[in-house]
Amino acid sequence: MLEKKIGFIGGGNMAKAIIGGLVNSGKIAPSNIWIFDRKPETNQALAEQQGINAAESAEALAREVDILFGAVVSIAAGVTLDSLASVLGYDRKIIRAMPNTPSLVSEGMTSVTPNVLVEQSETDEVVAIFESFGKAEVVNEYLIHSVVGVSGSAPAYVFMFIEAMADAAVLGGMPRAQAYQFAAQAVKGSAQMVLETGKHPGELKDMVCSPGGTTIEAVKVLEEKGFRAAVIEAMQQCMAKSEKLSRG
Repeated sequence: MLEKKIGFIGGGNMAKAIIGGLVNSGKIAPSNIWIFDRKPETNQALAEQQGINAAESAEALAREVDILFGAVVSIAAGVTLDSLASVLGYDRKIIRAMPNTPSLVSEGMTSVTPNVLVEQSETDEVVAIFESFGKAEVVNEYLIHSVVGVSGSAPAYVFMFIEAMADAAVLGGMPRAQAYQFAAQAVKGSAQMVLETGKHPGELKDMVCSPGGTTIEAVKVLEEKGFRAAVIEAMQQCMAKSEKLSRG
């Protein structure tokens, strides 16, 4: 159980995902979590839904907590440690985090980038917070654009892939709800195989492709349609947008 008091300024989708992940993990008491959003209805709704505390102001929240999440700008793609320090002060300990929405179901992936003032023990503590609802790794800031492409924005691509597979299954006669179940579980199980076996994704793909079988037929079509090239180009554009945002 984490004993530190944690505060969130901003109650958008990412803050909701992180708060939900923290509460669902059972590793921090809801009474140790504070929220302030400029919209009173959002502030109160989040407090009631999660059993956390609603602060009357950002200043009041900041006085109350040990670790403060600026969930308004600090998890946005283009906001650098230097730009944060220019607002908060260059004497402040600042950690830039890039989580993703699967945090809400305890399967988040978060990059953690501390500035030079943050001590190792403090970085470890923040990593532990994010690992309470998924996985987290310390990443150099120059890699943040890759993180945006491969993790921060990636759930959207995966949701599109699941939706497309389900559409095909529906075309084949499967009921819609069942199609989503099969498609989503196939993606989840495949991802788990990559994480747990340590095998190259290409090797795992080859294991499914029987000679002259159905799978290699589908793979052939995906290659003809430029599936991998489309993914790579989409992510390159995503990373380029992230770089553009960081330059202001």
